[in-house]
Amino acid sequence: MFKRIDHIELVTADPERAERFYTGVLGFSVRSRDTVPGGLRLVYLDLGGTTVELLTYAEPQAPACEGSRLGYRMMALEVDDMDGALAVLRSKGIEPSWGPIRRPTYARAEIRDPDGNAIELRHWISRAS
Repeated sequence: MFKRIDHIELVTADPERAERFYTGVLGFSVRSRDTVPGGLRLVYLDLGGTTVELLTYAEPQAPACEGSRLGYRMMALEVDDMDGALAVLRSKGIEPSWGPIRRPTYARAEIRDPDGNAIELRHWISRAS
């Protein structure tokens, strides 16, 4: 029935800045752009088959669900090498907001996008069967 995550939606106040972060720092590519009635601007970004949908509202007031974060805490990106990933991020001016922490089967760290959304970095050392 359930197959995979289709996409993650992020509301941003500065779409150009968010797009630069996700493409220039994290390596996403722009798949498509759209504007829906009412002026909602959408940018679909892809990384390894995962889609992030950046939403920007035309009106300065927030959408009706402002402050509601039900169901969203962060997205997690799997990395091949935690130390290497953090080195690349640091070279681009991005410091982890916490971590890395290391456990026998994984390492974790967290960064923030320009709007303060949490992005976990996960390096699987081994996975339980």
